[in-house]
Amino acid sequence: MGLGLKVLNRFAGLSLVDKLKLRKPSEQLLFQATRAGFVGIGAAARSFAAVNKLVRPARLAPGRERELFDLNPSEEQQMLREAVAAFADAELRAAAQAADSACLAPKPLLEAAGELGIGLIGLPEEVGGAGSERSVVSNVLVAEALAHGDLGLAVAILAPGAVANALGLWGDEAQQAKYLPAFAAASAPAAALAVQEPRALFNPFLLKTTARRERDGSYLLEGLKSLVPRAADGELFLVAAQLEDHGPALFLVEGSTRGLSVRAEPAMGLRAAATAQLQLHRVRVGADALLAGGDAAVYRDCIQLSRLAWSALALGCGQAVLDYLIPYVNGRVAFGEPISHRQAVAFSVADTAVELEGLRLTTLRAASRAERGLDFARETALARRLVAEQGARIASDGVQLLGGHGFTKEYPVERWYRDLRAAGFMEGALLV
Repeated sequence: MGLGLKVLNRFAGLSLVDKLKLRKPSEQLLFQATRAGFVGIGAAARSFAAVNKLVRPARLAPGRERELFDLNPSEEQQMLREAVAAFADAELRAAAQAADSACLAPKPLLEAAGELGIGLIGLPEEVGGAGSERSVVSNVLVAEALAHGDLGLAVAILAPGAVANALGLWGDEAQQAKYLPAFAAASAPAAALAVQEPRALFNPFLLKTTARRERDGSYLLEGLKSLVPRAADGELFLVAAQLEDHGPALFLVEGSTRGLSVRAEPAMGLRAAATAQLQLHRVRVGADALLAGGDAAVYRDCIQLSRLAWSALALGCGQAVLDYLIPYVNGRVAFGEPISHRQAVAFSVADTAVELEGLRLTTLRAASRAERGLDFARETALARRLVAEQGARIASDGVQLLGGHGFTKEYPVERWYRDLRAAGFMEGALLV
């Protein structure tokens, strides 16, 4: 790193640089190289090791059964939602445009989000967390509130929690003792769930990424993952791969593992999440890297919980569109009256509100069943269908109702349109 920076510094000091008008590009290159070097040093300095041994896996207790069906949040959940919403509206909304342009979430913002203690809710007390009871509903409310500020930044903030939640739900005592204490620390490691692959009509149950068991018990992973949030800084990945003669399974892969590389993949939306491709070329991991013994039911639940998380994010972003539209159409005057007096405009706004309410009820219903350990596949499928069909329409109507303003970056609706397009097809990355 020192040698590389010395060469770049010497190049930047040449007078020829100014003559060729390469000053700005060279300064940008120097900045990126320095940043990448220190990120690498930070990741290398962190070593995952078991501080305390666990006698058995630490699990959160299932949510309590309510006598009456009620999706209203409890007092604690309401306080949590209000705290996260205040942070999202004050901090995320203000940083969203710059983060989208830079394709990077600001580090101070990620640290501030960590100080809220969001990641501690899903961690058992035995590994330094603050959770005593599983609460998928609370996780959904948090995801919705963050996405109301900005969906891309919400993905960047919640991505490490996906790995932590998976370890808390399905990791054995050795895996939990090795990795979970790091997620309970003040500065949690950058981590992500990697399921998506770069091909049309992607099916998470028919993976091209493969895993082959070797004679010594280790596994050899080969394949390509796409749209992995914060992959360039990633210290730990939970990779979905097709296990030979078995089926899809989840593997823990540390960022420093030989054969693992990251390639930039700027996307149409979710740009603040700094998504990238994760390339696995003969990546060898130990027998202890396989999560839950490759249990098919665990992988199925992982995909369903991920889809539920994306439903919550789409709900928050869609609500942001509606909350922006209402004052806009009431204040925008054309032909002597607000455009909201036009039936076509009023009906479009009303349709958005109706669809969001349906998505909210379906998502909370699925989360409530998952929390209590009941089957939630049907409810999750319904929420996913609503997101795929209505999410893009809500965003498109938002752009349409703003007219020419909706097409410019001066207004946030065009960014929400790009982000909501992703919610309808993304698999993995998040977990509630």
